[in-house]
Amino acid sequence: MSNNFLIIDSVPAVIAYDPELEMLRGEFVGLNGGADFYANDVEGLKREGKISLDIFVEACKEGGVAPFRIYSGKFQVRVGSMTHKSITMAAKKSGRSINSWVVEALEKEVAEELGDKVA
Repeated sequence: MSNNFLIIDSVPAVIAYDPELEMLRGEFVGLNGGADFYANDVEGLKREGKISLDIFVEACKEGGVAPFRIYSGKFQVRVGSMTHKSITMAAKKSGRSINSWVVEALEKEVAEELGDKVA
């Protein structure tokens, strides 16, 4: 299954086809909770997504909760020992730390995957 993005009110949502329901499903990325929506076509997704997002943000306001997740910039990745060794060697060869080498590799991959959809 391939996922696509749709931006609704500046908030990205992953869009996928749900074969069980035979509908398109959207799920917002970066919220402090879940907010999904369904429709049969793109216009319906935009309409239902706006409604879902507005309800989610309003519920957060009423509950005193920040609607959007704050990312710390830290996450842990586990790789095999040979991959770890190869990353270390590649970073050393380029004269950079493992962290800066991995950050650059990830940024390149994100730009290739998301293009101008990076927030």
